[in-house]
Amino acid sequence: MVSKRTWALLAVFGATTIYALNHTIAKDVMPTYVQGFGFVMIRLLGATALFWLIGLFIPKKPIENKDFLRLIICAFFGMGINMLTFFKGLEYSTPINSAVIITTTPILVFIFSAFLLKEQLTKPRIIGVLVGFLGALLLVIYNGQLHDRAPNIPLGNMLFVVNAGSFALYLVFVRSLSQKYHPIQLLKWLFLIGLIVCSPVTWTEFKEVTWSAIPFSGLWRIGFVVIGTTFLTYLFNIYALKTLKASTVSVFTYLQPVMGIMFAIMVGADKLTLVGTFSCAAVLFGVYLVTKRYNA
Repeated sequence: MVSKRTWALLAVFGATTIYALNHTIAKDVMPTYVQGFGFVMIRLLGATALFWLIGLFIPKKPIENKDFLRLIICAFFGMGINMLTFFKGLEYSTPINSAVIITTTPILVFIFSAFLLKEQLTKPRIIGVLVGFLGALLLVIYNGQLHDRAPNIPLGNMLFVVNAGSFALYLVFVRSLSQKYHPIQLLKWLFLIGLIVCSPVTWTEFKEVTWSAIPFSGLWRIGFVVIGTTFLTYLFNIYALKTLKASTVSVFTYLQPVMGIMFAIMVGADKLTLVGTFSCAAVLFGVYLVTKRYNA
């Protein structure tokens, strides 16, 4: 029988795979057809509708009054700041830069977990985070190519840093809620709050979208972002957090550049070098150290 921990690891692996593809898929839509904030509005509208629709068919447990403040905080960081800074950063910078900077998320989660949750950080896991980070950084530096649709790389990169920090805080704060409520029940409220919080910022660019001018290649990419990168990834991560620590879930971020390079190799857009092989091995070893069970 497959254990809950194994299912949780598979869920976060699935979320990581989708995120790895998203860096390139989302960039192919912006800013040609949809601007960054407009894309966030599309994500929030689509995911909110999906979660509330599915929520009609699951057992309902009212959110306790004492949990609403944490719910708002989670929505602010996870569906607000996180999405706004990532998509606007991707509009200004490159997919490679986003893949590099997002690898700081596990380190930030470790720091936040230690200070906010008093989570004990074992030596092997600390080593795993550092080894994984160095491997991911080396991988994207030696395998990345510059993108010609990056009008303001410094600003975009700064937004990626804020994105990594906000997502790290979201993972830390949402874990206690994920263990208390059904994933769908929790996410439908998080996304509704996120939609309300972001609407004043995103509405203008959303109105500017000319849907009739978007070809099918752009529409399916938008659909991938809404269903895959938003609905499924948030659902998978919440499910995983029921069993795994936030630091364990976040370390899978290191796999994003690895998967991106592997995908490029499969379609003939890149080739694996000696440095790439070493980097992939370092990332996988780092993930192993963090996800391995240790005796107390």
